[in-house]
Amino acid sequence: MSHPNQPYPGQLPPQGYPQYQQPAPPPKKSHTLRTILIVLAAIVAVCGIGGALMTKGSSSSSSSTPGADPNKPLPGLNTPVRDGKFEFVVTEVQSGVKTVGDNQFLQKTAQGSYTIISITITNTSDKPQSFSPTDQYVYDAKNRKFSNDTAAAINLQSDTSLYASVNPGNKITAQVVYDLPADSVPDHIVLHDSMFSGGTTVSLK
Repeated sequence: MSHPNQPYPGQLPPQGYPQYQQPAPPPKKSHTLRTILIVLAAIVAVCGIGGALMTKGSSSSSSSTPGADPNKPLPGLNTPVRDGKFEFVVTEVQSGVKTVGDNQFLQKTAQGSYTIISITITNTSDKPQSFSPTDQYVYDAKNRKFSNDTAAAINLQSDTSLYASVNPGNKITAQVVYDLPADSVPDHIVLHDSMFSGGTTVSLK
């Protein structure tokens, strides 16, 4: 038998009657930490894959000559080659030059020794093109890469030491200078019509 003052279901208990409280719901589990860990694991995995691919790419590229087909012999001196809108002919290679220039204020002395490469450049397109010596790279017998020495080249040909504009069908001759270690032997040169081109390789041996 129920107590006469016992409330019906859903009815508030009368004053003085024991109050009953509903139990608090259990706290919801937070997934924030779990999400952060998953994201960090994904980043580490992606970085690992990217690093492996870069390592593979760099190792494969360093073992080959840029701009050359390993299955074909390299063209040599006085042989026309093309890259982009330019046709190149390497006509002469001078090695072991210690000093260039007769002007005492412009004269340059090599840290090692200068290699001077004479190149004929022909514009084969229908628009003016710019030749830049800084886009031409020499490699020695140890496959070390060398850029040109503009300050030394000014003593030889000031009009082509920085860059030269070549109209369609015209040709120029440039002497590009490289400061190589004294015991270094120039092996090949990679010629470019621009800094973004694939390049073509000519043997200097």
